[in-house]
Amino acid sequence: TTIDALSAIDRPTVLVAGNAESIEELRAACGCWSTAIPLHGESVVIDDVPFFGLGGAIPETPFGDWSWDHSESAAAAWLEGAPIGGVLVSHSPPKGTLDCDSGRRSLGSTAVLDAIRRLQPQLTVCGHIYASAGRSEMIGRTPVVNAGPKGMIWTLES
Repeated sequence: TTIDALSAIDRPTVLVAGNAESIEELRAACGCWSTAIPLHGESVVIDDVPFFGLGGAIPETPFGDWSWDHSESAAAAWLEGAPIGGVLVSHSPPKGTLDCDSGRRSLGSTAVLDAIRRLQPQLTVCGHIYASAGRSEMIGRTPVVNAGPKGMIWTLES
């Protein structure tokens, strides 16, 4: 599995659930990976940098019961606890940034966009939209990256 391959990473690794698994399922899958830090609506500090994680699909998808989806209002409530100036890891992209599917529909989250504007994170990492994988854009001074399935290496400015 993907978790088995990633579990060789021996440094703290923040993960969020996608929409194909819940945070409980992700935590269970990471049970034997000692440096994995699955987050959902919570934060952790690594090397003096606060990280906040938010998983699932926001807003709700049309995919049905198998997709772990959340409303914009639930996401906004979770994001209230996110730290200013940290790193935001969100499965869902912000509305209007890296959020267009192959049909050019904007599918991002207004709650995530509002949080980026309010918190001004050093970096926002998202996924969910395969058509934007491997790309980055800016919201104000915040880089937003869709790491995609291949991942990306990003160095935070000191």
